[in-house]
Amino acid sequence: MMQTTLHDGSSRQRLQQWIHALAAMLVGSAFFALWFWLLPGWLGFQVDTAGEARWRWLAAIPSILGFAVALRCVWDFGWTGRGTPAPMIPPQSLVVVGFYRYVRNPMYVGFAIGWIGLWIVFGHANPRLIAAVAAAALAVHLFVLCYEEPTLHKKFGADYEQYCHNVRRWWPHLKPWSQP
Repeated sequence: MMQTTLHDGSSRQRLQQWIHALAAMLVGSAFFALWFWLLPGWLGFQVDTAGEARWRWLAAIPSILGFAVALRCVWDFGWTGRGTPAPMIPPQSLVVVGFYRYVRNPMYVGFAIGWIGLWIVFGHANPRLIAAVAAAALAVHLFVLCYEEPTLHKKFGADYEQYCHNVRRWWPHLKPWSQP
C-alpha cells in the first residue's frame, strides 16, 4: 500500500512537471510567434539574395543557435522551474540548469544572438534601427536590474544570492557553475 502511494505521488509529480513544461512551451511559442510574425514586417525586413547578399545566409547559423538556446530556456522554466517566462506565471523554483549554469540570462542572450543573426541575414543596419536596438537592449537591462533581479532575490533569497555571486548576468562562463 505504501509503495502504491509513493508511486502515485511520483506519477502525479511527473504529470505536473509535464504540464508546467508544456505550458511554458506554449507561452514561449506565443512569444516567439509574436516576434517572428510581427517584428520583421514592422521593421521592413526583406530578403535579398543577389550578389554578396547571398553570404548573409551564413548568419542564419548563429541565429538558429541563439533561438534554440532561448527555446531550451523556456523548456527549463517549465520542466525544472514549474512555471513560464511570463511574469504572471513565474517559475516556482530557481532554475539553475542547462544554460543557466553558464549565464544568468541565457534566454535574453539567445534572443539577442538570434536577432543579430536575422538582422545580418536581412541586411538592415541603418542608424535609426541601431538606435532602436540599443534602446531595446537598455530597456531589457533595466528590466532585469529593476524588476527581475529584485523579484528573484525576494522569492529565492540566499540561493539566488549565491547564484548571482557565481554566475554572471550577461557574459557566459566557459565552464558551468555547479551548485554545492
